[in-house]
Amino acid sequence: MTTSLFGIGVSGLQAAQLQLTTTSHNVANASTPGYSRQTVIQTTQVPQLTGAGFVGQGTLVESIQRAFNQFLNQQVVSGESQSASLDTFTAQIGQINNLLADQSAGLSPALQDFFDGVHNLANDPGTSATRQALLGAASGLIDRFQLLDQRLGELASGVNTQIASTVTQINSLAQQIANANQKISLAEASNSQPANDLRDQRDQLVLQLNQLIGASVVQQGNTYNVFIGNGVPIVLGATTQTIGTVTSTTDPSRQEIGVVTSSGTVEIQESTLQGGSLGGLLAFRSQSLGPTQNAVGRIAIVLGTTFNAQHVLGQDLGGALGGNFFNVPGASVTGNSTNLGNAQLGAAFSNVGALTTSDYLIGFDGANYTVTRLTDGTQQVFAALPATVDGVTLSLVSGAPAAGDRFVLRPTVNGASGLTLAITDPARIAAAAPIRTNAATSNTGRATVSAGSVNPPPPPNANLQQTVTITFTSANSFDVTGTGAGLPAAGVAYTSGGNISFNGWTVQISGTPAAGDTFTVSSNLNATTDNRNALLLAALQTQNVVANGTQTLQGAYGTLVSQVGDDTRQAQIASDAQDAFLQQAKQAQQSFSGVNLDEEAANLVRYQQAYQASAKVIQVGSTLFQDLLDAIQ
Repeated sequence: MTTSLFGIGVSGLQAAQLQLTTTSHNVANASTPGYSRQTVIQTTQVPQLTGAGFVGQGTLVESIQRAFNQFLNQQVVSGESQSASLDTFTAQIGQINNLLADQSAGLSPALQDFFDGVHNLANDPGTSATRQALLGAASGLIDRFQLLDQRLGELASGVNTQIASTVTQINSLAQQIANANQKISLAEASNSQPANDLRDQRDQLVLQLNQLIGASVVQQGNTYNVFIGNGVPIVLGATTQTIGTVTSTTDPSRQEIGVVTSSGTVEIQESTLQGGSLGGLLAFRSQSLGPTQNAVGRIAIVLGTTFNAQHVLGQDLGGALGGNFFNVPGASVTGNSTNLGNAQLGAAFSNVGALTTSDYLIGFDGANYTVTRLTDGTQQVFAALPATVDGVTLSLVSGAPAAGDRFVLRPTVNGASGLTLAITDPARIAAAAPIRTNAATSNTGRATVSAGSVNPPPPPNANLQQTVTITFTSANSFDVTGTGAGLPAAGVAYTSGGNISFNGWTVQISGTPAAGDTFTVSSNLNATTDNRNALLLAALQTQNVVANGTQTLQGAYGTLVSQVGDDTRQAQIASDAQDAFLQQAKQAQQSFSGVNLDEEAANLVRYQQAYQASAKVIQVGSTLFQDLLDAIQ
C-alpha cells in the first residue's frame, strides 16, 4: 500500500511540477510574438487489478500541447498579407495623388498659362512682348511636363529599390524557415512529441514572410514547403531556392523578379506575385504608376502634335510658312533581349487622338503578329506589318522576327520627358494665315469673299500661296486662272456661301456677283497684325482632341487627377476594411491561442495546491511505512 502511495504521490508531484513549469513558461511568453499557449495533457496510469477491483496507480503526462488552430492561423496570415499589400499600395498611390493635385507641381496651371499666352497673341499678334511671353509660357509648360515625369521617375526608382530590399528580406526569411524545418526534424526525430516553441517560431516566420509576399505552405510530415507566385518553391524542407531582381528584358529602367539559377535569373510572371508589401509595390507599378506616366505623356504628345499641325498652316512675321512649334517624341518599341530573330520594329503616330494610356505586347508566332493591349487584354492579329493599333502604325524596320519573339510598344511613355520647344525666335511664331483674299474695287455686284482658311492636314499644298483669280462670267458661274494643279478651265457653277477650294485653301463667296467681278487669293504680305492662325491655335484649348475626340487637353488631365484621386480613396477604404478584418482575425486567434494572464495566475495557484497535495501523499506514505517498520521491530 505504501509503495502505491509513494508512486501515486511521485506521479502527481511530477505532473504538478510540469504544469507549474508550463504555466510559468506561458506567463513569461505572454508578449512573445507568435507564441501559442501550452497545456500539459495528462492521463491516468494503467491501474492494478486486485481482488477488490482495479486500483489506480497515479497520473501520466502524455504531452505538452500548444493551443494552435490552423484555420484561425491561416486567416491571420492571409489577412497580414492582404493588409501589407493594401497599405503599401495606398501609401504609394497617395504620393501620385498629392503630386497631380499640387498647384505648384500639377499640370493644369501651366496648361492654362500656355493657352492664355496664345489668346494674348491672338489679341496682339504684331507685338514682340506677346510673342516672347508665349514662348516663356511654352517653356514653363514643358518644364512642368518634365517635372511631373521626373517625379514619377523618382517614384519608379524608389519602387525598384524597395523591390530589391524586399527580395533580400524574403530570401532571409526563407532561409530561416528552412533552418527551422531542420531543427524541428532533429528535435522530433527521437520521439513523437512536438517541438512547440520551434513550431511557433516557424509559424511566426511564415507570418513575417506573408507580410512581404503572399506565400502558400504545404506541410509534409513535420516540415513546411513554401511556394510563391504560381507555384514557385522557395523552401523545400531544409533547402531554399533564391529569388533575385533582374533588369527587364524590355525596359532597362524596370526591375523584375526571378528565380536565381546557375545560368542566370529566370523571370517570374509579375501578375502571379500578389500579397504582401512586394505585391503592393508591383500592383502600384503596373496599375497606377505606369498608366499615370503614360497619361501625362499622352497629353504632351497630343498637345505637341495638334498644336504643330495647326502652326505649320500659318505664317510667321517674316512671311514664311510656320514650322513645328514643339519637338514631339515618338513611340517606343523594344524587342525582348531573348528574341531569336533580328527584327527591329518601328512605330509612328498616325492619329494621336486615338492614343490610349496603355502599353502593348507584340508577339510573333511565326506567321502572325498578335498585339495585346495590356490594360484590358484586348488583342488584334495581323498577318503582316505595317499595321495600325490605337493611333500607332507599326512597321518592320529591318531584319526578320522568329517564332516566339516578343516586343513591347509604349506609345506615350516618353511624351512628357521628350517634349521640347522647336523654335526660340518669337518672330517664327506663325500667328497669321499665309493667304489673303481680295475683291476688286471695280466689282459691281453684291458679292463678298471670306478671309479664307488653309485646309488641314499638314503639310500645306505646294501652290498654297500662288495667286489664283476667280472671275465671274455671270451671276451663276465663274472661271479660275492662276498657278496650281487641278485648277478648272472654266465654267464653275456658283452657289452663294458654298466652299471654293483650290491649292489647299478654302474660301466662301456670298451674295450676288455681276459678270466681270473678280476675286483673288494670294500670298499674305506684310501680315504683322493678322491673327487668323493664332485664333485657330487658341481654339485648340476647347477642342476635344484626346481619347477619340471625347476630351480636351485640360479635361484629360482633370480626368487623370480624378481617377487617381478615386483610386486613392478606394485603396484607403479597402485598406481600412482589411485592417478591421485583420484585427478580428487576430482576436479570434488570440482567444484560442493567446495567453490569458488572469487564467494563468489561477492555474499557478491550482497547480501549486496540486503539488502540495501530492507532497502530502508522499508524506503520508512515508509515515505509514515508518509505522510498519516500527510494528515489525
